[in-house]
Amino acid sequence: MKVLVTGGAGYIGSITCTALEAAGHTPIVLDSLLVGPRLYVGDRIFYEGEMADRALLRRLVDEHPDLDATIHMAARIIVPESVQQPYDYYRGNVADSLEMFDELTALGKGRILFSSTASLYALKPDFEVTEEDAVEPTSPYARTKRMMEMILEDLSRATDLRAIILRYFNPIGADPDLRTGYHLRDATHVVPLMAQAALGLRDTFTLTGTDHPTRDGTGIRDYIHVWDLARAHVRAVEQFDAVLERVDAPYTYINLGSGDGVTVRELLAAVERVVGRPVPVVEAPARPGDAAGAYANADKAAELLGWRTELSLDEAIASALAWGEKRQSVLGYA
Repeated sequence: MKVLVTGGAGYIGSITCTALEAAGHTPIVLDSLLVGPRLYVGDRIFYEGEMADRALLRRLVDEHPDLDATIHMAARIIVPESVQQPYDYYRGNVADSLEMFDELTALGKGRILFSSTASLYALKPDFEVTEEDAVEPTSPYARTKRMMEMILEDLSRATDLRAIILRYFNPIGADPDLRTGYHLRDATHVVPLMAQAALGLRDTFTLTGTDHPTRDGTGIRDYIHVWDLARAHVRAVEQFDAVLERVDAPYTYINLGSGDGVTVRELLAAVERVVGRPVPVVEAPARPGDAAGAYANADKAAELLGWRTELSLDEAIASALAWGEKRQSVLGYA
């Protein structure tokens, strides 16, 4: 199969491309390189540009008429930045995606796998969420994802577009051979920040938010090895039509998580266990837009995709640490 991957030069996008290739498929990368490094594209088929560029999309489909599906990962994703720059997030994540969906549907390429987020779930007392639970996004970033979900629902009812909406929990780690991994120069994800503190690349790890209604006051998350997440995309692409036939609908939602809730303090203890030394910590208030969190009920992914996570939290942390040690030799910065 040929699969268009928007944002394929990014962290999760590049690793998903690797998983697609490992399964015998051909990824086609569309990326503006606003965030993702050109290095991560490698020798894959590559179109540099904006996803809203209709002429570019027409050229891409004309050159690859056998395109089977699109995995739409391109997005701005930093929660505090979205609070400060909401226009950029609504324009880039919502308006540009809408143009792309409309053009792909007009070109007869309406199979869409959409990268959404678990951060839009409403707070539940037990923190475990299913796809049917209420949503209450608390940041412009999360609201852009919910808007796109609703747009995909409406488009799938009115047009030939079909959508599988994948709600990510918290991916960590790198690809199995440490070819690509988390790449932002100024890390914003919790495990890279912990890894940098553990490796002495930064003085301390800042633990933001200690008064959440969780068992130890820190946010609760569902951490998933990014390779497991990438494998889920392969399953969803391969079974796209069968999944929607089983649910008897033009769209569906699927949680992608491990099914285990881990607080930030518990994650910190796991990082210290894997690395074998303490991580220096300072505490700070929660960041604007941060949610207490949730963890996945992943039964639907198991039922529809035959997928569950295979790699443990310790394996994911070890992968993140190994990438932290290697990334300067790959990217030129620590």
